[in-house]
Amino acid sequence: MANFYTDNENLKFHLTHPLMEKIVKLKEHNYTQKEQHDYAPLDLEDALDSYDKVLEIIGEISGDIIAPNAESVDHDGPQLIDNEVVYARGTQENHDALVKAGMIGMSLPREYGGLNFPIVPYVMSAEIVSRADAGFANIWGLQDCAETIHEFGSDEIKNEYLPRFNQGATAAMDLTEPDAGSDLQAVQLKATLDPATGIWYLDGVKRFITNGDADISLVLARSEPNTTDARGLSLFVYDRKHKAVKIRRIENKLGIKGSPTCELVFKNAPAKLVGDTKMGLIKYVMSLMNSARLGVGAQSVGIAEAAWREALKYAQEREQFGKAIIQYPAVYEMITNMKVKTDAIRTLLYETARFVDIYKAYTFAGHERKLEQAEREEYKYYLKLADVFTPLLKLFSSEYCNQIAYDAIQIHGGTGYMKDFPVERIYRDARITTIYEGTSQLQVVAAIRGVGNGAYLKAMQTYAEIQVKPELQYMKSVLVKMTDQYAKTVEKVNEFEDTEYLDYHARRLVEMAGHIIMGYLLLLDANRNDDYTKSADIFIRMARAENIAKVGFINQSHPKDLGAFKQV
Repeated sequence: MANFYTDNENLKFHLTHPLMEKIVKLKEHNYTQKEQHDYAPLDLEDALDSYDKVLEIIGEISGDIIAPNAESVDHDGPQLIDNEVVYARGTQENHDALVKAGMIGMSLPREYGGLNFPIVPYVMSAEIVSRADAGFANIWGLQDCAETIHEFGSDEIKNEYLPRFNQGATAAMDLTEPDAGSDLQAVQLKATLDPATGIWYLDGVKRFITNGDADISLVLARSEPNTTDARGLSLFVYDRKHKAVKIRRIENKLGIKGSPTCELVFKNAPAKLVGDTKMGLIKYVMSLMNSARLGVGAQSVGIAEAAWREALKYAQEREQFGKAIIQYPAVYEMITNMKVKTDAIRTLLYETARFVDIYKAYTFAGHERKLEQAEREEYKYYLKLADVFTPLLKLFSSEYCNQIAYDAIQIHGGTGYMKDFPVERIYRDARITTIYEGTSQLQVVAAIRGVGNGAYLKAMQTYAEIQVKPELQYMKSVLVKMTDQYAKTVEKVNEFEDTEYLDYHARRLVEMAGHIIMGYLLLLDANRNDDYTKSADIFIRMARAENIAKVGFINQSHPKDLGAFKQV
């Protein structure tokens, strides 16, 4: 099989983005880490070389082990035996290979057995694994929980749990309940403190928990009696060794079937508090969810990459009416658009990851010393960008990956509907991405803030200030006009001062913003490398047409129109 890192030159392109110099310098404390750890990088070149080598290992494992196992894992799935989840044979092989290679907990500091990698190469590895098997990517990607423990846990909790990740510990985030899906402030699982021992005990039910029988679980629970909102919730870490959780069942799902999704019953389960009480949802889970949404972005890009590659391969080999079907405009246009959309969501993925990297680096630096004024301003700047780009990424990457997987089936025709080709599994795996970790509709609710506070418009204007090559100026001119059109459309919707009317058009406005931002990002990619000119040109033309259609719809609508939709 191919190496899923080295066969995709897009990855190294994004790994060497100019902003990586700042990111690595912050992550490595201006390269002073080498004083404590002899394998810490000496400079930027050394760090990038290290990332490159590790990603090559992950690419090899993904191509040689995870991808070949994907079909059998999808068929066999996990089993529930004596109240324990037993992974499919291939899943266990995948996990063992990555543990042996030291690829678990890679973003953790070196003192906990991690590699101290920034978010960008970690997210890149998630994309690679997702291309091989999106279901397994869920199990591997839940090491995000380690980041939450590292950021918010006490030294005692960090020292107890974090070193276990590199040794192969699996993780889960136990948030959802039967009566609390997207509305997490309605969580009712009860946490009770034993004042004599200082131990908390958990009682209640969690549902739709990915990798529910994990070694280490982060559990959202109601610690404050007589409360009904987010202020009564705290976050706890539960250790599987206590065997105080009954696994009621493994859900039988449409896709990502190798990833066990469980219903759990906590019965007097001992747990430890993470951080402070009452901050579980307000602070800690919101941070965890943002990381998870970045992870779904990486998963979606990986699925999209797998889908368009399968479609391209089939179209080149399949002949109809005496020639390969890729020679027909109806087919080659579809495949080209699949590739262009994949490039678009990938550039949005790594732009978002870079923003997260910088604000997270300043967050941890602030725990060790007082940040200088310029550093505090940069922290706030990148935090704001990360907050508005994350829901945009989750929305577009998941929706595009579904479209690309859909088109991949179409390219295959009838054979794509059968289990003879991987696209059938890829299509089923893609479907969940617009649903979990916050549906597309909830991402719009989060992203509309970026429309209302002008954050997206400011980002567009900032991108427009960057000088591009003369031969690319025509695309920039189109984007500048689209930006002006977007700003005027936002003003028109807000003229009515009607919140419900704004909500009605929220998705249209958010998608307009996303189209422009991805257009700028592809333009800037083309400014660095001519290979992206084609994708930038095609995407911007598609985006302009879609935005014109949305503006036309908005211009013909009025708040009174909402009544017709309510009648349905």
